[in-house]
Amino acid sequence: MSKERNIKKQNNPNIVFILTDDQGYWSLGCYGNHEIHTPNLDRLAERGTRFENFFCVSPVCSPARASLMTGRIPSQHGIHDYLCGGNGGSTQTAIEYLKGQTGYTDILAENGYTCGLSGKWHLGDGLHPQKGFTFWYTHQKGGGPYYNAPMIRDGKYVEEKEYITDVITDEALKFIDREKYKDNPFYLSIHYTAPHSPWVGCHPKEYTDLYEDCRFETCPQRETPHPWAKLDVLPGYRNPRENLIGYFAAVTAMDANVGRILDKLEEEGLTEDTLVIFSSDNGFNCGHHGIWGKGNGTFPLNLYDSSVKVPLIISRPGHLPEGRVCKDMCSGYDFMPTLLDYLGMENPDAEKLPGRSFLSSLLEADREEELQNGPNAGDPQTVVVFDEYGPARMIRSKEYKYIHRVPFGPDEFYDLTGDPGEDENLICREEYQELIEKMKRQMDTWFLRYANPEIDGSREPVLGGGQKNLAGIWGPGLHVYNENK
Repeated sequence: MSKERNIKKQNNPNIVFILTDDQGYWSLGCYGNHEIHTPNLDRLAERGTRFENFFCVSPVCSPARASLMTGRIPSQHGIHDYLCGGNGGSTQTAIEYLKGQTGYTDILAENGYTCGLSGKWHLGDGLHPQKGFTFWYTHQKGGGPYYNAPMIRDGKYVEEKEYITDVITDEALKFIDREKYKDNPFYLSIHYTAPHSPWVGCHPKEYTDLYEDCRFETCPQRETPHPWAKLDVLPGYRNPRENLIGYFAAVTAMDANVGRILDKLEEEGLTEDTLVIFSSDNGFNCGHHGIWGKGNGTFPLNLYDSSVKVPLIISRPGHLPEGRVCKDMCSGYDFMPTLLDYLGMENPDAEKLPGRSFLSSLLEADREEELQNGPNAGDPQTVVVFDEYGPARMIRSKEYKYIHRVPFGPDEFYDLTGDPGEDENLICREEYQELIEKMKRQMDTWFLRYANPEIDGSREPVLGGGQKNLAGIWGPGLHVYNENK
């Protein structure tokens, strides 16, 4: 590597962003799961920082991904549910949902990055590269079979016969080979469909065999499903053990492919020149709370931590702290400003967006002492995150969570210090009413500042069954659940 290129890479590292689909934060060894096999992601955590309190912006794929891409909340970017229409698959009309909205990859491309995508897009018009990407291998929909998956390659619809998690990695490795010796840095999104359903009979035997004797103590099943559970949505209710085997196998197969990526970077001498980020679009319940699914696994739509809390690992050995666990609270709407802050790039729309950089949390020790002893000591709202899913909105501090559903409820309030599992709704308890009112005012003020009234999710008919059209024009569309979203 030339001296000039080495200096360039120091200031503008390559970036590999690995994003999974429907992966709960609980489903990784480094997050405390003693039953699941994730040696490569555990290795990544050892060589970087693992965030314990990172939250998606909405507990369903398309709006969460749009928020990562743009830094906007759903009530700003207009994607309020998973996109069951407009993806541009072989049977759909294409809609570019994020047209005219700046994504961080637009800014990277403007600053000399070559941007590639291998895997899931699910933000509309998947046939055509957008948002600064020039390498574009993506899914026609948002999920589906792991063999014979409907994909888009070189602008054409194809069905991939091989296991799609492996193929997504193959294409990513080709991109790295293409770009590794060029002077300009590269950005690579590796967006797996794993561990999204289906789970039974569709994952390699070498991975399902690992869990044949697993007790699944980390996913205890309740005798009675949650009263809001959509029992006809996912098969986990009917046959939890076989589906848990498949879910865990999908995670481990994905982890093995992450290992292929990490090994490639090491073999090419790119590890210290590459920022590696791992996360998931939204959380997932595999029996947690008596639910199979995420935010739309119930109606009313839920905002349990198991639905909204996701893993986040950031690593760049030699440049960033290693072996750290950060407990600071951060959100998916903070992702874009943090990445741009690290790269020293500006976003002209930054002041209009809700997110703030958490680069200091990545570079420094946890700010627990500062928060406990600073001017806001004792205020449970010192640091909060917000979520939304249509008419359901959440404000969460480290100690408390309040959920408000427009216009009729039911509302929820949890004291997380004594009830981290969110088992007892305290919304009617008299001793919490003053705090509940304070949190509601703070949440209302925040959404009033950032939500666009024309596409405000609380005014759209979001039922968790998928969005077909542009918000604010026809509405998200009321559709039955499609497992192949």
